[in-house]
Amino acid sequence: MKIGIVGLPNAGKTTLFNALTRAGAETAGYPFTTVEPNVAIVAVPDDRLAPVAAAAGANPVVPETIEFHDIAGLVRGASTGEGLGNRFLAEVRETDALCHVVRTHAAASVPHPDGDVNPLADVEAVETELLLADLEQAERRLERVRKQAGPGTKELVAERDWLERVVEALGRGQPARSVPAPALAPDAPQNLQALSAKPMLYVANVDEGDSEPPSELVEHAGDAGCIAVSARIESELAELPAEEAGEMRAGLGLGESGLERLVRAAYDLLGLVTFFTAHRGSDARARALKRGLTAWDAAGRVHGDIQAGFVRAEVIGWRDLVDAGGYTEARERGLLRTEGRDYVVHDGDVITIRH
Repeated sequence: MKIGIVGLPNAGKTTLFNALTRAGAETAGYPFTTVEPNVAIVAVPDDRLAPVAAAAGANPVVPETIEFHDIAGLVRGASTGEGLGNRFLAEVRETDALCHVVRTHAAASVPHPDGDVNPLADVEAVETELLLADLEQAERRLERVRKQAGPGTKELVAERDWLERVVEALGRGQPARSVPAPALAPDAPQNLQALSAKPMLYVANVDEGDSEPPSELVEHAGDAGCIAVSARIESELAELPAEEAGEMRAGLGLGESGLERLVRAAYDLLGLVTFFTAHRGSDARARALKRGLTAWDAAGRVHGDIQAGFVRAEVIGWRDLVDAGGYTEARERGLLRTEGRDYVVHDGDVITIRH
C-alpha cells in the first residue's frame, strides 16, 4: 500500500513524514525543500501480532507495511506546470491513496505561501489543481474513445458514456471518484488513472495542545475522514526512546502515536481488515485485505500457488487462539473452524490455508 503525502509548500508534509517513518528527511521554512519524493516503508502497528505468534509458536514476526511517499509541495497552476507541477502530478499517480496535510497551526516561524493560514482555501488550491489535471486527461481520453466506440463495442460505448459523466462532474468541481465505474467497462477508471479518484484522508497539522481538526475541515472531508496531528510534536516524540516518548505522549493527552492514528484512519478509508497467518516452524504475519473479500482472496495474499490449489481454510479468531494457548488446545475446545473458499474474512481472523 502506497500513500502519498500531499499539500501546499510548508504545510508540514515532510515533518509528518519524518514523524511517521523516522527517515530524517530535510525540512526547512521555504517552499520546495522536497524536490525528489522521500520514500520510506514502515511497519503497521498491531498489538495482536505478537501474542498470535506466541500462541502459534511461530517466528519471526512479520508485520504488514505501508510505503509513504513525501511528495513535493503543490502550488496554484501546478496542472499547467507551475512550480514542480508536472513532477508532482506524476508522483501522485504512483500512489494508492493520498494523505492531504492541511496547515492549521499559526507558527510565525513557518511562512505560508499565501501569507496567512486559511485551511479551506489551502484545500481548495490543492484539489482544484487535481481536478484541472483530471479534466484535461479525461477530455483527451474521451476524444480517443469516441473515435473507437461504435456498434459491437459495448465496453468502449460504456467507457465513453462514463467518461462523459466524469467530464461533467469534474467541470462542476466534483472528483472523479464521485462517478461509479461502469459495469460493462470495469477497467475504465484504470484507463483514466484520475488523480481525484484516489481515496483522500485529511490530516490537520495543528498547534500543540489541539486535539481536534477544525470543524470546517471535518465538514469538508465528509466520509473521507479527517484527523488532527501536530507534525512538530510527533516528529520530536519520534526521536525519543519508546518508553520516554510514551510517557510524554500520555502527558500531552495523546493516547496513540500519529502513525497509529493515521494507519487506523487509512485502513478505514480504504476499507481494509487484517488477518494473520502463523505456524510453528514458520513466520507469523499480518496481512491487509479488502473488507468483504473471501478466504480464497486471502489465499492469494499468501501466494498465488496456494490460491490456485485452495482446498479449505481453517479459521479462528485471534483472541480465541491466544486464550486457548495454541492450535491443539483450540481444536480440543472446538474453536477451530473449517471454512470454504467463499468464507468472508473478518478482522483479526487467523487463517491456515489447506491446499
